[in-house]
Amino acid sequence: MPSAAAAAPAAAARRRRLPRWLRNINVLVGGTLILLLVACAVFAPFLTPMDPNGQDLWTRYEPPHGLLVDGRLNTQYVLGGDELGRDVLSRLIMGSRVSLVVGLIATGISLVLGVLLGGLAGYFGGWIDDVIMRVMDVLLALPGILLAIAIVAALGPNIVNAMLAIAIVRVPTMARLVRSEVLSLRELEFVEAARALGSSHARILFRHVLTNSWAPVLVMSTMGMGTAIVAEASLSFLGLGTQPPAISWGRMLSVGREAFQTAPHVTLYPGLAITLTVLAFSLLGDGLRDLLDSRLRGRE
Repeated sequence: MPSAAAAAPAAAARRRRLPRWLRNINVLVGGTLILLLVACAVFAPFLTPMDPNGQDLWTRYEPPHGLLVDGRLNTQYVLGGDELGRDVLSRLIMGSRVSLVVGLIATGISLVLGVLLGGLAGYFGGWIDDVIMRVMDVLLALPGILLAIAIVAALGPNIVNAMLAIAIVRVPTMARLVRSEVLSLRELEFVEAARALGSSHARILFRHVLTNSWAPVLVMSTMGMGTAIVAEASLSFLGLGTQPPAISWGRMLSVGREAFQTAPHVTLYPGLAITLTVLAFSLLGDGLRDLLDSRLRGRE
């Protein structure tokens, strides 16, 4: 039989033959959790064991029953009931839709605006850079959650305005990241070659410069999804985000805080859902950074 010393190099060789993303534990764990969350959101109507909006005042703050009751599979109040007797598990499943949609749309808006503004500032420089970056500095100087609250309070409390507010708060960070990448790329030889061939500024910026700065932008966007979900939960907790009868994890935290001592399950499970979701996007973003950063490849 081969010795342990001989088996170790063979195992390492087999591991190296796997794709790089399969060798990254952060990508595997984060990606798996996100895929489960996406599947939960897509098939939410088929996965909810009870009507998420069904009320039964006789079962207010019903304690969790668990998956098994008397040795049989249970579908009634697996995670307990809330202040109106609604099933917490069913509402958690339906609330995943709002969290994902808000995170995706808010991050998408901030991505588009941040890439455009950061690209223009970094490529052209001069007064364009000064104007754009001073506006970004003003936005960065304000606490993000307070700026989001102010925007939603001015526009009106609803989920659309909450997404817009979250996107605006995230734009400065994205713009500064893109600007730094463009500043380092615009002086390279392939950009000078494109200028020498008579390419327009727009073609050079969008075809050559921005397409070569996608790696850090992808990582930032992935991590920004988690930040956007937390921001939406915070706004909904304050009553400025999702409005009834729509279901969101932040709203569930808000209505459950009044009975935290007597029925902690009403706030515990939405809090865990938010934590796991943010952790999943953070792990995926960190794993993507390792995969896309050429300076880290030699360490594997």
